[in-house]
Amino acid sequence: MLQMAGSMSLSPSISELVARARADLRIGVPVVIGDTLVMAAETLKAERLTEFQAQSHEQGQPLVLAITGWRAETLKAVAYDGDLARIALPADASLEWVISIADPADDLHHPMKGPLTSLREGEADTARVALQLAKAARLLPAALLCPVKCGKDFAAANGLTFVELSALEGELAHTSPLSEIATAHVPLTVSEAGRLHVFRPEDGGEEHYAVEIGQPSRSAPVLTRLHSACFTGDLLGSLKCDCGPQLRGALAQMGSEGEGILLYLNQEGRGIGLANKMRAYSLQDQGFDTVEANHRLGFEDDERDFRIGAAILRDMGFSQIRLMTNNPAKVDMLSACGLEVVERVPLKAGETRHNQDYLATKAAKSGHLL
Repeated sequence: MLQMAGSMSLSPSISELVARARADLRIGVPVVIGDTLVMAAETLKAERLTEFQAQSHEQGQPLVLAITGWRAETLKAVAYDGDLARIALPADASLEWVISIADPADDLHHPMKGPLTSLREGEADTARVALQLAKAARLLPAALLCPVKCGKDFAAANGLTFVELSALEGELAHTSPLSEIATAHVPLTVSEAGRLHVFRPEDGGEEHYAVEIGQPSRSAPVLTRLHSACFTGDLLGSLKCDCGPQLRGALAQMGSEGEGILLYLNQEGRGIGLANKMRAYSLQDQGFDTVEANHRLGFEDDERDFRIGAAILRDMGFSQIRLMTNNPAKVDMLSACGLEVVERVPLKAGETRHNQDYLATKAAKSGHLL
């Protein structure tokens, strides 16, 4: 018979519950936050919308679709909560209508989706963390909310993940701790003295990598590049961005100097994920620039968390860096994380006729020095 010590617990931690909730939303399963049933709009199915509508009728309160302030601006909906709007669903709202509010793909073909009624009363904290959770799941930031009686009991009766609102707010406010789980020598074209370090967050999110060239001193500023994953640019050689040439240029300079650290952070599309990045590309094909496309999707200009990079550098023993970037804001963010950025090293490469407008937008709207 299995014996367990009294202090041992098999119950999931708050970090593990958040990871479970994030995964549930991705596969189209609702979660319960406090006394609210929450579903990501992107993975909503017709039968679950019907169940939400039944629950709403039973509670005598309208269903709410939470969207970000940026998406509300596109739809001409009033964002009484500032950074988000809580839209009351019409009683006859269809799945197609919900998706059209969340996804801007057909905005230009079907611009009239309203009138939309935004709620003024009631708390918006649950809607706010629901949107954060959808973003963390790399889904469109739009979530359906329905009040339920005694959320914990409702979740248990229906086999759903339950998370207290206050606990979820606290967990989402900080970056999950990272641990180095593997490292090995990897000879590279730019330097045979290469090592790859793999870091995994405790919350089950994407792993991140550190490429160490040579044996850089931990007591002197190290040439460093924080490079966000770009499947299309780094792997496919896309001409729509300058990511691939920047990646190879940074490694080449580190190889030339004999040492350096390149962090490869899995924050595709400035942190919105590859699927949403392709949605943004589609909107760019309709005439919107890269920032406008992100906003129409409901995202900020940049959703990346550079605290991850700072944590990896500290874990590897570095406190001073020479940062390879064209983005002064990245310097400020890493400095705010306790790193000493002693020099900004420009990294200009990869301009083509296909990405000239993209680079111009980064300079004009995001402050890049190009």
